[in-house]
Amino acid sequence: MRGHVLVVDDDPTVAEVVTGYLTSAGYEVARAADGPAALDLLAARRPDLAVLDLMLPGMDGFEVCRRMRAHGPVPVIMLTARGDEEDRILGLETGADDYVTKPFSPRELVLRVDSVLRRARAAAAPSGPSALLEGAGLVLDPAARRATSGDRALSLTLREFDLLAFFLRHPGRVFTREELMRGVWGWDFGDLSTVTVHVRRLRGKVEADPASPELIRTVWGVGYRLDLPPGRGAAAPPEPGPDAGATDPSATGVAGSGRPALGPSAPGPVAPGGCGGGAAS
Repeated sequence: MRGHVLVVDDDPTVAEVVTGYLTSAGYEVARAADGPAALDLLAARRPDLAVLDLMLPGMDGFEVCRRMRAHGPVPVIMLTARGDEEDRILGLETGADDYVTKPFSPRELVLRVDSVLRRARAAAAPSGPSALLEGAGLVLDPAARRATSGDRALSLTLREFDLLAFFLRHPGRVFTREELMRGVWGWDFGDLSTVTVHVRRLRGKVEADPASPELIRTVWGVGYRLDLPPGRGAAAPPEPGPDAGATDPSATGVAGSGRPALGPSAPGPVAPGGCGGGAAS
């Protein structure tokens, strides 16, 4: 099996479809319909990843995620029918590694599971010594997954660490959100607001004034760039970045997703309360 995934959703149709796709992709799946049942399954056997619905009866997905994190690191993908940016930010604050908004393509969800697990396993795998990444008082140790700003330790999520490391490897270069999604998340599709939210969260941890960022700057109509003071660039040589040339017409707005279309014989997007019957939008 490729891994053990816990699916937590009180809608039996959604849970059945998600379970079916994950099982077909080679994952072992456990299901729970509410928070207490999910925590019981977690205590019996820690999953490699949890797919967690936000709108659960009694104990919502935010609280379930917090309690899961109290038991140790478990990658979490949140499912939400609410598209509010504040919900996505709160999900990231409680430890979610990614989120998918309903209705969604089950195939896309499987790819998201693959991506999050691949990143989590790469971060946990032992590795040899690596050069520190430094700039503007920031020091990242990629091997130990430690980050500091001056004498202050930074508490970064998996994606925030990878995003900051990517910027430090390419100081002074502007990247579109599509390029950041490919270079940091490893995706060629998806909701670009994922990048926007992570940049905002990262600014809140590394900028002296997140409302007026001096390090991670927005290049209007293009994307984001890390600016370092002269003579204080990254210590490690830059790694090859993704192909340049694409432009992002709105680097700060919330964009829709560019999900791959499903074939005519495949189920349509999963909506709250059941399955749709068309191609993924």
